[in-house]
Amino acid sequence: MIISLRETADRLMAANSLILTAHVNPDGDAIGSCLGLKYILETLGKKVQVIIDDDLPKFLSIMPGIDQIQKPEADNYEADYLVILDACLDRVGTLPLKCKAPILNIDHHGTNDNLANYLYLDADSAATAEIIYRLAKAIGVKFDRDSATAVYIGLATDSGYFKYSNTTPQTMRAAAELLETGIKPETISEAIETKDYTVVKGMGTALQTLELFADGKIAGIFLDYELTSTLETTEGFIDLIRVIDGVDVSVVLKVVEPEVCRVSMRSKQTDVSKLALRLGGGGHKRAAGCTIKKPFAEAKQYLIDEIIKSLGV
Repeated sequence: MIISLRETADRLMAANSLILTAHVNPDGDAIGSCLGLKYILETLGKKVQVIIDDDLPKFLSIMPGIDQIQKPEADNYEADYLVILDACLDRVGTLPLKCKAPILNIDHHGTNDNLANYLYLDADSAATAEIIYRLAKAIGVKFDRDSATAVYIGLATDSGYFKYSNTTPQTMRAAAELLETGIKPETISEAIETKDYTVVKGMGTALQTLELFADGKIAGIFLDYELTSTLETTEGFIDLIRVIDGVDVSVVLKVVEPEVCRVSMRSKQTDVSKLALRLGGGGHKRAAGCTIKKPFAEAKQYLIDEIIKSLGV
């Protein structure tokens, strides 16, 4: 059922206990939205747990409260709502099987499957964190530095530090108000962008796999299982190639299991959300992803063929 922002706020305020979760392979928006909403709800006296079915990226260690996020280790969880943020049901792992509470889904991905009991979707928001900002305003909770930091990181990372096309005047106004709590954007960006020597070396290794297709309109980094297993993270890899002159669609494909490949896509003109949806994933017009359950070489060829079809070349 599609519900309004006001109805979403009312359901959250009426609940006593909530479990918050987000997609596997969580990013700044997923974690920032979870922790931002956690702080907001705890201000109202709610019992809140954040449970994510995956490892958390090291680069987000600056996020206040990230050490309170758990993995779903119990067999049964009870709550008034299971709140899924920044994703639809099929991207959050095992938690919906372990928590039978009604599902309240808050998302900004236009490809959301609308399978939750209650869905608030705003595809015009730059980030789910921008929705959390508006929820706080609707509920009447003021931001402190911890909640502001979490929501700001979600906004900043999903908008490419306010340089992607999803950045709107509303995004900038929200960020400005969050900065008024005293958080330091330079401290946040420096902490998030700082990388270990091994990560930078890994970037160099990954770039050795760079290939161009379709007369330079497609750029891709392709990491087989052996190479992926040597890398601490692939965060930021796609940003290394999306800037190549003439490239419209950039992709990073990595093998996470022998016949399971995760794909990230960015574009300048092509609607990659439609492509990702066709491949069983989802996302936005300019940033999307999917999982291809094929061996590395087969998945790579399949992906490139599908992108070429989308380009019409």
